[in-house]
Amino acid sequence: MGILQTLFGDDAAVLYERDFQLLLLASLSSPLGASVVSPILEGLTGPLGVSSARAGLLMAVFTAPAIVLIPLVGVLSDRVGRKPVLTGGLLLFGLAGLAVTLTTDFRSVLGLRFLQGVGYTGIAPVLITSVGDIFADDADAEASAQGLRFTAVGVSLTVFPVLSGALVVLAWQYPFYLYGLAVPTALVVWALFEEPTAADAVGPNGADAGHADDADKPVRDGSTRALLSLTTHPRVAATLVGRAVPSFLWFVFLTYNSVVVVRFLGGSAGVAGLLVAAASVASSVSSTQSGRITAAFDTRVVPMFASTTAIGAGVLALVFAPSTLVAGVGVVFAGAGFGLGLTLYRSALTGSAPVELRGGLVSLGESAGRLGSTVAPVLTGAVVAVAAPTLGPVDSVRWGVVGVVAAAVLVGVVSVAVVDRFDAPARSRAGTSTAD
Repeated sequence: MGILQTLFGDDAAVLYERDFQLLLLASLSSPLGASVVSPILEGLTGPLGVSSARAGLLMAVFTAPAIVLIPLVGVLSDRVGRKPVLTGGLLLFGLAGLAVTLTTDFRSVLGLRFLQGVGYTGIAPVLITSVGDIFADDADAEASAQGLRFTAVGVSLTVFPVLSGALVVLAWQYPFYLYGLAVPTALVVWALFEEPTAADAVGPNGADAGHADDADKPVRDGSTRALLSLTTHPRVAATLVGRAVPSFLWFVFLTYNSVVVVRFLGGSAGVAGLLVAAASVASSVSSTQSGRITAAFDTRVVPMFASTTAIGAGVLALVFAPSTLVAGVGVVFAGAGFGLGLTLYRSALTGSAPVELRGGLVSLGESAGRLGSTVAPVLTGAVVAVAAPTLGPVDSVRWGVVGVVAAAVLVGVVSVAVVDRFDAPARSRAGTSTAD
């Protein structure tokens, strides 16, 4: 374990947990919904007989279901178990993606993309929750595991867009065959994944011995009323609000990266792609170090605050960069802050709920993130449009981005301050608190 320990510290042992390895495998599929289609949208206009604007709906119909369905799927995973939901999500996601190759009717493709979006809601949130289940008794190991899972996502985000762009040259259908990865993954998860049982959830000292009759059953007795009550706790509510901030800032970057590189700096789309890749690598690297970083502080508040300001500063460095080199430095800061911040917020949510409510709370967090991702380009575009007649095309983008980034960072800072102010709610099964 020498090399792994050098890279990831004492918590490298999490990589030898079989169930966690299965979650890493499933994590390769979770980001494919956007990353496979985004690079080939323009190439789909001909085969599907639509304009570029209408082709963009292929992204919108995929992301839309998550805002509403993720919380419901989270509650479902608490009730029926993680494995059935994860397996079903992977199968629906993969099969719907493969089915796109069978038609050129745009409405049918939109419907299949919508089904993929439904399938996605059973993948990413359940993966995050399951990591929390496995490492419920070790907060540092859980933070490291969440970071390593995010690294697997980063690897997928680096590799599959390149494959998609290469395959579309051969035929427009070929990139959609990449979704086939989710199908065998679902079968492997169903055959080998073992959910933590109620006995596992109570910790090493058997604090919940009174539930011995249920010790061999996955915990799945969360209630909607209890979940809603949990979200009214100030610390939990602030964490949910703060969870939207990294996603919001990240999508501001993704939306305006190419505008800055091509229009302001005279670069190419290829250069813009390299900056996205650099940010993704920085995000992956920082997420792997989340366990070490949290262990270095008495509280998670400091790294949470630092991650939020790093993303904001990185985005501002991009839009005001005098050269692509400076822009590259900015996006590395943004990526590093995003990877760390996303991991810390997800870990904070998994640690704020008893095991029977964890899936529902994590799913609410993911919905908050999706909401931030959806609002970011719309809000920023509206601000830029309003400012354009007065400031001109360049300064309207720069100062419009400044305005929305400053507002988002302020929301993030206030959220972190509230998290620091209040202790975590009691965790009913473990009988412990996760106060930092």
